[in-house]
Amino acid sequence: MRLPRIRAEALPYLAGLGLLSLVMLLMRSWFSLPALGLLLFVAFFFRDPDRQVRPSLDAILAPADGRIADVSEVFEAQFLKQTAVRVGIFLSLFDVHINRSPVDGRVIYLKYQRGKFRPAFRAPATLENERNLVGLEGQRGKVLVVQIAGILARRIECQVIEGDVLEAGQRFGMIRFGSRTELFVPEKMIEVLVNPGDYVKAGETVVGRWKSV
Repeated sequence: MRLPRIRAEALPYLAGLGLLSLVMLLMRSWFSLPALGLLLFVAFFFRDPDRQVRPSLDAILAPADGRIADVSEVFEAQFLKQTAVRVGIFLSLFDVHINRSPVDGRVIYLKYQRGKFRPAFRAPATLENERNLVGLEGQRGKVLVVQIAGILARRIECQVIEGDVLEAGQRFGMIRFGSRTELFVPEKMIEVLVNPGDYVKAGETVVGRWKSV
């Protein structure tokens, strides 16, 4: 069985915890157990498994691993500026926290907004929490992915700039330690294929399909 890669961002944490574990082990063996447990958790949290992305022109992929928290129609005023379907995905501490592009497209909009750190599974988090907006324009239309910090997530990473071209399923960022990711697609353009409570995987699960217009 092939072990998943670990994100480079984890190395400082792993080095520090490894050193702490060694010092505690030399002092008294059982002292090292909490540090070793935390080291294993950090390695687990920063895992970055490969995904079997199956490109399809009409497929809209999940941008994050996690549980579908809600599917609703809202007016998206910042990028799409029209009524859209919002698919909210809650990421627990045990999910992979890598964000992936839901479609092939060019990054044409980026906006970071400071905010609060409320529990990410609650609805107010979608309006009040710290977030990063990534707007993509593809062959079939525009989509918006919003990375939202949670009560423990205090850092949002986005590794793209305006003008970058992403393939469906390509990694573009990460949210650390529990979070929420939202996908917005114009309401007239999407056939939704998931329901609240469904579990999805970034880059693999098809959450919707483009409607023929």
